[in-house]
Amino acid sequence: MGRKVTVATCALNQWALDFEGNLQRILKSIEIAKNRGARYRLGPELEICGYGCWDHYYESDTILHSFQVLAALLESPVTQDIICDVGMPVMHRNVRYNCRVIFLNRKILLIRPKMALANEANYHELRWFTPWSRSRHTEEYFLPRMIRDLTEQETVPFGDAVLATWDTCIGSEICEELWTPHSPHIDMGLDGVEIVTNASSSHHVLRKADTRVDLVTVATTKNGGIYLLANQRGCDGDRVYYDGCAMIAMNGSIFAQGSQFSLDDVEVLTATLDLEDVRSYRAEISSRNLAASRVSPYPRVKVDFTLSCHEDLLAPVSEPIEWKYHSPEEEISLGPACWLWDFLRRSQQAGFLLPLSGGVDSAATACLVYSMCCQVCEAVRSGNQEVLADVRTIVNQSSYTPQDPRDLCGRLLTTCYMASENSSQETCSRARELAQQIGSHHISLSIDPAVKAVVGIFSLMTGKSPLFAAHGGSSRETLALQNVQARIRMVLAYLFAQLSLWSRGIRGGLLVLGSANVDESLLGYLTKYDCSSADINPIGGISKTDLRAFVHFCTERFQLPALQSILSAPPTAELEPLADGQVSQTDEVMVVALPRRFCPPLHHSLPDPPRAASNLQAPFLGSVLCRCPILYPTCCIFTVPFLRLDTSVLSIVLAQPRVFSRVTCCARV
Repeated sequence: MGRKVTVATCALNQWALDFEGNLQRILKSIEIAKNRGARYRLGPELEICGYGCWDHYYESDTILHSFQVLAALLESPVTQDIICDVGMPVMHRNVRYNCRVIFLNRKILLIRPKMALANEANYHELRWFTPWSRSRHTEEYFLPRMIRDLTEQETVPFGDAVLATWDTCIGSEICEELWTPHSPHIDMGLDGVEIVTNASSSHHVLRKADTRVDLVTVATTKNGGIYLLANQRGCDGDRVYYDGCAMIAMNGSIFAQGSQFSLDDVEVLTATLDLEDVRSYRAEISSRNLAASRVSPYPRVKVDFTLSCHEDLLAPVSEPIEWKYHSPEEEISLGPACWLWDFLRRSQQAGFLLPLSGGVDSAATACLVYSMCCQVCEAVRSGNQEVLADVRTIVNQSSYTPQDPRDLCGRLLTTCYMASENSSQETCSRARELAQQIGSHHISLSIDPAVKAVVGIFSLMTGKSPLFAAHGGSSRETLALQNVQARIRMVLAYLFAQLSLWSRGIRGGLLVLGSANVDESLLGYLTKYDCSSADINPIGGISKTDLRAFVHFCTERFQLPALQSILSAPPTAELEPLADGQVSQTDEVMVVALPRRFCPPLHHSLPDPPRAASNLQAPFLGSVLCRCPILYPTCCIFTVPFLRLDTSVLSIVLAQPRVFSRVTCCARV
């Protein structure tokens, strides 16, 4: 009997409700795993429907279409002769669970529900799912007809159990369970489980990769064993970025490391490991063996299959590696840039518009777009055909191949300096120099005519003319005049986002980028519905300290000397009159004096702050009570359900032609 097993885990760029696209990415990952000799393939959490379906989990169609994708996986020849572990929502006895569905050769082996749900910060799993609370207990799950017809199984085990193949034992964790004080892998390992898998949808937070690696290595150091972690990658139609970092570990060492930031939609890791290394490692830890002798056993699902080959004595095994970490500045450079690329290509827009003020925050946002362009060019040079196809679709040129990040940035990013009579020449010059160095299409304009027109309407109606404090006005008048400038900039940003490409004879519109950092949101130091009210805000979760470090990093990494003068300049909103041509207002003074411009402190950084409302009716799409994705796969979400509806309607019409003889049925084929 062989001892060496080849296992595979992956990072997939799934998209909430993109059932067809998700299916193709799952099949591609399984095919790659099989081609590398793997006999077990692990995928991310809820990979079939996409993690970020949010309140669409309430809809029975989400579960229906997930089962339809599962049926397609069971039918596919790609999934034969490999144990496949996929994630999807499952309704059991009228309770919705976040589950792993593990199958082999058109037979479902086990449906394993999640036992510890993430319900803090960005996670709200208790809103849609119920944790499975019956440890080491299984029940019969009655399969839906479409699956029953394929597998010829009426029921399958549902609950907390492990798989026992002829050569080893495999247990499952799901995301949050790794982070709990008493993780399932502890008792599983004590009960003889040699391979533990973890399917995650864990989003990017600065320095979080260190914690993930520590959790996995400590788990396998104390208890021995093999640990596989899969994670989602990309924006998933949501406000966060899932950062991959798939890994394979054994006995406290890392044997395979996935990329944390990548534009590849499918990444598969494999490792060949010797089960005897696990057994000998565990045999030497007497305290572990004493605990193992007292542990309660898990139900075992017997699987007529082996992960190893009969003759593998000479088969090479994988070697341990050192985990390569990114610095925080590198994480900021790569993570939000990947998120921007996902958002751009999936929104089917033609680029971004950024109000570039000459300050640190907007400069940091510009650097993120430039970093995105660098990654796109690198991916194309590496032969990524999906990225190349997306670029050509966005710029609407079928023969275009990006090679220079500056050239690509000029096609994708429009920067706009919106001057007023309170703006200095220094900020205008800094914005222009940075735009030239990154290659963006740059616009300089004056907002003074619009400001005077708006204030003039007020004066015409009231007979009063507000003045700045420097001209004898009150603080109340000063604040109002500052707000007018800031909000007019937002209106102009959206106008130019919609029409600037049209004025240049180019197809499409632009996404407006915000540049309000998390400290401003927490302090309330921003104007409601100014340029912080953008389509997306890539720096909305980054502190000012980290942003300054990132901009300094970009000075060297991207060779952008204009950033040096931006870093050395005093931060200012330039909303009050100049004093002898010099800036008279700085952010530090304004923060100490009073919260400027009057947004109450926010504890989340959202692209559009939620409006206060008295909720007197049921939540609707777009309501702050309704949690939904912010980016929908339009071509997919309406294709799959509508095709099913058309098929059902057509079958009814054909079955009862007389009833529908006067009805014109236009079914899409």
